[in-house]
Amino acid sequence: MTDFFSDSALNNLTQHLLPGLWPFIFALIVSAAAVPFVALLSRRYGVVAQPGGRHAHAKPTPLLGGLAMWLGFAIAVFVFAPHNLHTLGLLVVSGLATGLLIIDDRWSMRPLVKLGVQVGLALLAVLVFDFQIGYIGLPGGHIIEFALPIAVVVSVFWLVGMQNTVNFLDGADGLAAGVVAIVAMVLLLAAGQQRQLSVVQLSGALAGCCAGFLVFNFPPARVFMGDSGAHFLGVALGMISILGVAKVAVGFALAAPVIALAVPIADTGWAILRRRRIGASVSTPDRLHLHHRLQSASALLGALGLTLFGHGRILAVVLVVTAVLTSTVVADLLQHAGWKVPAPWLRRLLNAPGSR
Repeated sequence: MTDFFSDSALNNLTQHLLPGLWPFIFALIVSAAAVPFVALLSRRYGVVAQPGGRHAHAKPTPLLGGLAMWLGFAIAVFVFAPHNLHTLGLLVVSGLATGLLIIDDRWSMRPLVKLGVQVGLALLAVLVFDFQIGYIGLPGGHIIEFALPIAVVVSVFWLVGMQNTVNFLDGADGLAAGVVAIVAMVLLLAAGQQRQLSVVQLSGALAGCCAGFLVFNFPPARVFMGDSGAHFLGVALGMISILGVAKVAVGFALAAPVIALAVPIADTGWAILRRRRIGASVSTPDRLHLHHRLQSASALLGALGLTLFGHGRILAVVLVVTAVLTSTVVADLLQHAGWKVPAPWLRRLLNAPGSR
């Protein structure tokens, strides 16, 4: 126990995690500052979500929050991250995702067109900027390497899946940005353990732009991220996780977002099956997602929870539970990485041998 509290901890913490702090703060400030301006743009050009249908809000709400997030992320990455092919690719692909899906927010793309955009973005990332999952690690140190065609297919499937998962998740105020921020912090910690400085910086910037947007997106939301924001977050998260996998002997960076997004991924799968069963397009919006059912007054527990606590507090509980689960992963990382925190006073508190 006493070995955990060492004077070398501050140096370890600085080297592993603090490189992500400045991108986080910078992205948070820029994103939060940009939201009021993109809200004005949304209203001026009619990119707003009208009440009714899948939307539970009571008045027209701007849909360009994703543009504010991308601006915060892009500027932070440009300032703090190394300038190389992967950084350029991340900015270009995420920027295209934001820009092209603004068209969907304004005029609504046909489902096949939207899928084509998603696949095109994934192919651009994989073939042009070399974001590829070239292998997977198995227990016991075994590695399965993919031939190039298989690596391309797996990588494209991963990036398209991440875009759709975050997009399906974006159905309740603060939910998508909150979960992605937590997953980005998990990736930051995993990259810190492996001393992947660039991934730490990119993850910090992604978490920071989500945090800045959440200032305006917690219920009742004053701005929505729209499909443009959801696809930006999905493709950026997928590409950053691939960077982690490319240099780590195991697929932890893949496992972390899958574990953290297990519930929304399952909800996504069920939504696809549900819509196919009734003959509807898989991209047809509805209010039958898990987060909608929890809010529905027709569900006894949901109604009781909403009556006693309200939507905002239920969302806070969901995010806190996610954070608690994440803290378990963090504790395991700290334990196995050997990071140490200087806190001599804890020795006396814990009555450790040799502390007096």
